[in-house]
Amino acid sequence: MKDKIFGVLQRVGRSFMLPIAILPVAGLLLGFGSSFTNETTIATYGLQKILGDGTILHALLIIMNKVGSAVFDNLPLIFAVGVAIGMAKKEKEVAALSALIAYFVMNVAINGMLVVNDKITADGQIAKSVLEGTVTSVCGIQSLQMGVFGGIIVGLGVAALHNRFHKIVLPNALSFFGGSRFVPIISTIVYMFVGILMYFVWPVVQNGIYALGGLVTGSGYIGTLIFGIIKRALIPFGLHHVFYMPFWQTAVGGTMEVAGQMVQGGQNIFFAQLADSANVAHFSADATRYFSGEFIFMIFGLPGAALAMYRCAKPEKKKAAGGLLLSAALACMLTGITEPLEFSFLFVAPALFAVQVVLAGAAYMIAHMLNIAVGLTFSGGFLDLFLFGILQGNAKTSWLRIIPVGIIYFILYYVIFTFLIKKFDFKTPGREDDDTETKLYTKADVNARKEAGKSGEAAGNTSKDPVSEAITAGLGGKKNISDVDCCATRLRITVHDAARVNDDILKTTGSRGIVKKGQGVQIIYGPQVTVIKSKLEDYLETAPNEYFEGAKNAETDNAGNQSQSDAESTADVQPSASSTQPEKKVLKTAIIYSPVTGIAADLSTAPDEGFAEGMMGEGAVVTPKDPVICAPEDGEVEFIFDTKHAIGFQTDTDLPMLLHIGIDTVKLEGKGFEILVEQGQHVKKGEPLMKIDIPYLTENAPSLCSPILCTEIEDNQRVRLLANGEIKAGEPLFAVETVEE
Repeated sequence: MKDKIFGVLQRVGRSFMLPIAILPVAGLLLGFGSSFTNETTIATYGLQKILGDGTILHALLIIMNKVGSAVFDNLPLIFAVGVAIGMAKKEKEVAALSALIAYFVMNVAINGMLVVNDKITADGQIAKSVLEGTVTSVCGIQSLQMGVFGGIIVGLGVAALHNRFHKIVLPNALSFFGGSRFVPIISTIVYMFVGILMYFVWPVVQNGIYALGGLVTGSGYIGTLIFGIIKRALIPFGLHHVFYMPFWQTAVGGTMEVAGQMVQGGQNIFFAQLADSANVAHFSADATRYFSGEFIFMIFGLPGAALAMYRCAKPEKKKAAGGLLLSAALACMLTGITEPLEFSFLFVAPALFAVQVVLAGAAYMIAHMLNIAVGLTFSGGFLDLFLFGILQGNAKTSWLRIIPVGIIYFILYYVIFTFLIKKFDFKTPGREDDDTETKLYTKADVNARKEAGKSGEAAGNTSKDPVSEAITAGLGGKKNISDVDCCATRLRITVHDAARVNDDILKTTGSRGIVKKGQGVQIIYGPQVTVIKSKLEDYLETAPNEYFEGAKNAETDNAGNQSQSDAESTADVQPSASSTQPEKKVLKTAIIYSPVTGIAADLSTAPDEGFAEGMMGEGAVVTPKDPVICAPEDGEVEFIFDTKHAIGFQTDTDLPMLLHIGIDTVKLEGKGFEILVEQGQHVKKGEPLMKIDIPYLTENAPSLCSPILCTEIEDNQRVRLLANGEIKAGEPLFAVETVEE
């Protein structure tokens, strides 16, 4: 139960990311618009002729200000749609439209209840008996002030209705309204009653929200410290968004009247004051207490930790560690993205992360104590400090106080991290064992997930899917499956009864391994897992809702025989590598040329099970005899692994490729490889991509056999080997044929 709740919270946290993504852009528009239309700022810098009233730039900046404000003014609606999209499993566009409709319906229903109960008079005025600030205009509708919570309630509820009913089948007379068309219908009906219910429930909830916010604000600086510690401690679990969003966007983070309007949430209060900055002497530090401290440890503190880790690295690994830590530190300082740095020591030295949590939490409190009031859109990097601190002036933000505190924090992080790393021999980047890769969780990991996600789009629907049937059987049947999800390489399943899971059946589906933890089952397939997940979900929609009783008895009995049912299930689950189907007409052929001179062979000969079985894609292998690896076709370098052993490549004919040089060469930490191109660079066929040290790789890698793969092959595409044996760079290696469906 706990694991399931955790999984749901993770999905909710991820769903917040879509609406949050618009905030930096809106914040930039609002920041520039407000800063450079402020009369004091214009006069201070003598910009009247360029930015003064009546100039073209002044008019443009006024528009930018209003556009940015429009986003923050309508965040509840944006969250309603965004959360519904994020939580919907399929046909997300239907969920988005349904959420939009439901949001208006709920607020209109609340408005109706306010009118019926005389909270709003016949002429549209709010009755004097209504507590000030509890009723507001929502997209032109007078409704209860629910803030972003109202949008989240709609988004989560509509997503649940959508996932439950988007495949519903109605009687023939009503069949037109079945399927996805039923979702906005049921959402309208449900949220009419939700609106009525909210009229009675929300005032109670509102009082609870104010009480929770009052608990933190009433605790003064200690409350700020507790908030900061909890937020940073939730980073590893990905649940920090769930925790801090109410403080940023709802009354939990406080309320304030700005320009005659009641505004809820720390971030909203700051941006409301920013929009009215001409009338604000100093931004509210009580509102910005939930984020101003981030500038202290993100711009100064964590870079100090990065320097400590670099100075503590082994001499022979300092160069590799230095490059990784420098890029991560710059990302942290400029944009406030801390995960690459934090994750570099989180898993290898949790004690260092505990120090980071305490120091970061204290930074929130210190900023609050020093009356620092610098806003942000996403995270506490220099870009936001410049826009919402420096440009607004020290008189309004007290941003200069960040510098001395930051310098102290830099020294603290450096000294504490250096002492603990050396004292306890923590394996931070550059101090790993000799057989361990030096790396951070950086852009390459993101790209790998992105590439895996793209491959999911290639999934096609099949009326009969033996692999999905076998996975279902191995998991104990559809009735035993609670939830289906996946990461970059693993199918992640939650089951009701772990005892019904049968490893032997799951292994026949091509999995590399199986990991079980409580009711959670992880089946490792490699980058193609998103295709497997998509097909499994399609299969489960029509599969019988029952347990697979043979799952616990599929092993061979003592006499070496299998029952008939077990034999049939085993036969069903083994996908054939080749089938005797009629030859289909080839519509299009794309030729992939050998990137290197060497020995070509079929992919199945690769000395690695994952590559040989096509887990990473289809193609061929080449064992290099020449040190120069060239582009196999005209195309773009999509990504370069940190360890330089592999390059992601996209041909101009839209074939995503992976050039993986050698087997298990990731462990060489980049030694023996010299990259000659940059990520995003467009190259011509035959243009050098990298240079390898063949003697070194031959001596230190298990094999120099190099898979050249197309990572995404459509259902109507097939790979045909064109060379076997000696091959020169630039000669045809294999063909990707598109055939009739």
